[in-house]
Formats: sequence, structure tokens, C-alpha cells
Amino acid sequence: MPPSRSQIRPGLTVDIVQKQDQPTGKLTRGVVAALLTKSPTHPHGMKVRLTSGQVGRVQAVVGAQG
Repeated sequence: MPPSRSQIRPGLTVDIVQKQDQPTGKLTRGVVAALLTKSPTHPHGMKVRLTSGQVGRVQAVVGAQG
């Protein structure tokens, strides 16, 4: 199960799946800039925007930046 909203905060390094990568499941790693999903949980993962500007659903939390 993907991480819940309480487990994700700006500055964390995460693996996301972008919309266009959902069929293949290709993951993109980046640092969370903003949480876009308001609900506490989501079955496909919380939607976030990375510092790179990419948007996707969090599949795993990798760790803190720095």
C-alpha cells in the first residue's frame, strides 16, 4: 500500500509514478515540493509535485534530503 499523507512532507525524497508511466509502472525519483492530494489516504498513492516540476503519485518514500 502506498504511503499515507501523514508520511509525506516537502523535502522528502520519494519514488513517484507519473500519469504517462502508469501502464508500465516506471518510477521517477525526486524531492517533494508540494502535496496535491487533500485526503489522508489514496489507493493509488498521494499526488505530489516534485521540485523538478514533475507530478505523480507516491509509491515509496526513500528518505530525507541531505
